[in-house]
Amino acid sequence: MTEYGKQLSVTETAIPGLIVFDLPVHGDARGWFKENWQREKMTALGLADFGPVQNNISFNDAVGTTRGIHAEPWDKWVSVATGRIFGAWVDLREGPSFGAVYTTELDPSKAIFVPRGVGNSYQTLEPDTAYTYLVNDHWSPDAAYSFLNLADETAAIEWPIPLTDVEISPKDLAHPRLADVTPIPPKKVLVLGANGQLGRALRAEYGDQPHIEYANRATLDLASPGLATARRWRDYGTIINAAAYTKVDLAETREGRAEAWAANVSAVAALAAVAAANAITLVHVSSDYVFDGGLERAYREDDEVCPLGVYGQTKAAGDAVVSTAPRHYIVRTSWVIGDGDNFVRTMASLAERGIDPKVVDDQIGRLTFTEDLARGIRHLVETDAPYGVYNLTGSGEPRSWADVARLVFELNGHDPARVTGVSTQEYFATAPGPISARPRNSVLDLARIESIGFVPSDATASLRNRLP
Repeated sequence: MTEYGKQLSVTETAIPGLIVFDLPVHGDARGWFKENWQREKMTALGLADFGPVQNNISFNDAVGTTRGIHAEPWDKWVSVATGRIFGAWVDLREGPSFGAVYTTELDPSKAIFVPRGVGNSYQTLEPDTAYTYLVNDHWSPDAAYSFLNLADETAAIEWPIPLTDVEISPKDLAHPRLADVTPIPPKKVLVLGANGQLGRALRAEYGDQPHIEYANRATLDLASPGLATARRWRDYGTIINAAAYTKVDLAETREGRAEAWAANVSAVAALAAVAAANAITLVHVSSDYVFDGGLERAYREDDEVCPLGVYGQTKAAGDAVVSTAPRHYIVRTSWVIGDGDNFVRTMASLAERGIDPKVVDDQIGRLTFTEDLARGIRHLVETDAPYGVYNLTGSGEPRSWADVARLVFELNGHDPARVTGVSTQEYFATAPGPISARPRNSVLDLARIESIGFVPSDATASLRNRLP
C-alpha cells in the first residue's frame, strides 16, 4: 500500500550514484497525487541536473513479470505509477564497484536515480503495475549496452518469486553471467588541439586510456556543417578545447583577423552548441589578454574583460560563447611554457650562443608550465568543481619578462647582467608589421582555483626544475 505524507528525502546506496528518493504522496478518498519528477527540488537535494529527454512506461498486468538486467549508456529516473515492484540494480560500469548489487521495493511513494551503466531489473509484486522511467538520451543502435543474467550466481539476487515460476523473455534468459559481461566504459574525454604544446601536456597527463580521445583540425573540423553528427556525442562526458589561434601580432592583419575570429569564436560557438545539446562538460582555455592590464592588483575571475587587441577580443568573445554551455570551465592562463619553441628555450639558446638580448621589463606576470595547466584542468573535471571561470597560472612572486630571462641565464651558468631591460614601446619600435598592444599587468588571482583544492606550482621552482 502506498505510504502517504512522507517528506521528500534521499538515501545513498552502496552503488556510487544510485540514489533512492522518498516522494511525498498526497491522497484522499478520490485517489492520490505526487510530483514524480520536480527538477528544482530534486537538484536541491544533490541530484545532478541530468536533463531527461524521454518518458517511457512499461505496463505489466500480471504479478511476477520480470525484466532485466539491462545497462544502458544513459541515466534513468525510475518510479512506479501504479502497483509495486521488487527492483534489483547491478553496477556494470568499469571500475572498483563493478558487480555491486542493490535491491529494494518501489511503490508510488519511491523513485530511484539509476546512473549510466548500472544494470536495471525488476519483478512486479502486484497486478496492473505501471513502471515508468525518464531517460536523458534516445535509444540508438550505435550505443554501447551491457546485460547480466537475472539468475547470475555472483550477483545472487534474492527474487521474491523464483525465476522458474515467472514470465521472462527468452532474450533476458540468454544474458551472460557476470564473468562474461562487457562492462560499460566511462564517458569519453575528447582533447582538441592535441598536437599543440598544451595538447601534448594533456596527452602526458591523461595517457592513452581507451576512453580518452585526441583530435586536431585534420581529424575533427569544428567548422564542418556536420559537426553535430560527427560523433555519437552522448558518449562524451568532457571536451577539452586546447586549440586556439595564438598569433597575437598577425591577428592585427586582415588575414590574421579573419583566422583568429574563425578559430577562437566561430569554431568555439559550434563546440559550445554541441556541448549544450549533449550535456557535455566543455573546458575552454582562455588568456590574460582578455584584460587591458591596467589594474594595480591581480585580476580576478569576475573582473570585466577589456581586451586591447584583436587576439584578446577573440578570446573574450570565445569566453562569452562558452559560458552559454550549461556545463563549462573557462580556464584563464598566462605566459604559457610548454614542449616546443617558447620564451624560456629561446633565452637559454641566446645565452649559450653568446647573444645579449634586450627583453621587455614593463610587462608583469607569472609563467605557466603546460604540465601544471593540464594537471589543473584534470583536477577541475574530476573533482566536479562548480562550473564557471577559473584563473590558472604558476604561483609565486610575479616577474617581468626581463626578470625571467635573467633567471634563465643565471640557471644556465651565465651572467644575468647580459640581459638588458627595455620598455614594450622600445622593444617593438623597429618591428616590420602591425603589433598588438600587450597588457602590462598579466597577474591572475589564484584564490578560486586554490579554494577547490588545487595547488598551482611555484613558477620559479618549475623554471628551476625545467633547466639544467
